[in-house]
Amino acid sequence: MRLSALPAFEDNYIWVLRDARRALLVDPGDASPVLAAARDGLEPAAILLTHHHPDHCAGVPALLERWPGLPVYAPDDARIELASERVGDGTRLQLLGWQAQVLAVPGHTRSHVAYVVEGHLFCGDTLFSLGCGRLFEGTPAQMLGSLQRLAALPGDTRVCCGHEYTLANAGFACEVEPGNPALAARRAEAVQQRASGVPTLPTTLDDERACNPFLRCAVPAVREAAARHLGRAPADEVETFAVLRGWKDGFRA
Repeated sequence: MRLSALPAFEDNYIWVLRDARRALLVDPGDASPVLAAARDGLEPAAILLTHHHPDHCAGVPALLERWPGLPVYAPDDARIELASERVGDGTRLQLLGWQAQVLAVPGHTRSHVAYVVEGHLFCGDTLFSLGCGRLFEGTPAQMLGSLQRLAALPGDTRVCCGHEYTLANAGFACEVEPGNPALAARRAEAVQQRASGVPTLPTTLDDERACNPFLRCAVPAVREAAARHLGRAPADEVETFAVLRGWKDGFRA
C-alpha cells in the first residue's frame, strides 16, 4: 500500500492510495493531475468523494471519459452527479482488498462524509491539520460532533485532508494556545516541510489531538483563550468551538 498526494489548483490535494497496480482516488476536483499520473502508470480502480464542492469533484466527468465504468462512491446528495454508488454513515466497502468505512461528518456541508481505509482518514474539508473547515451548511454542534468522532479514531490514523492549510492554521492555533510546546514543534516542522517543497500531510490524529485547537475545546488554555475573545466564559464545548470558528473566520496573521 502506497499513499501519495497529487497537488491541484492552488492548495488542494487529490489523494491516491495504491496497491501494487491500481489505486483509489479521493476528491479529484481536477482531472489533469490524475491524467498526468496515468502517463506514469497510475491505474484508477475507484473514486471516493467526500462532498459536493467543485474543487473536490469537478474532475469526475473527464476521468469517466478516460475510464468508462470507473466506480464513483459519493454521499447521498443530488448536487453530486455521476455517482455510481451512494454511501452514508456506516457503509462498509471492500476496495482493492481493503476495508473502507464511511463516517457521516456534517458541518462543512450537510452531507459531508469521511472514509477510513486501512488506517488512513480521508476527511475532505472537515478536519485540517491544526484547523477545521468552515461551517457552510452545518451548525457548531454538528461540526464539533463530527470532529470529536474523527478524533476518537486510533491515534496513529493518518489524516489525509483536502487542502494544504497547515501553516495558515498554525498562525491561528498559536494565537489560541501560544504555550503549547507540541504546537510549536508542529509549526516548525511544517515550515521546514514547505520550505523543502513537500506536503505537511498526512499528519496523525495523535498529533492533531496535541496541537489542533478545534480538537481541544475542553482544554483549559483553549477555553480561556475563547473566553478572552468572547468577553466571558463560554457555556460549554459547543460555544467554545463556535467562538474559535468565528474567530478563525476573521483571523489575519
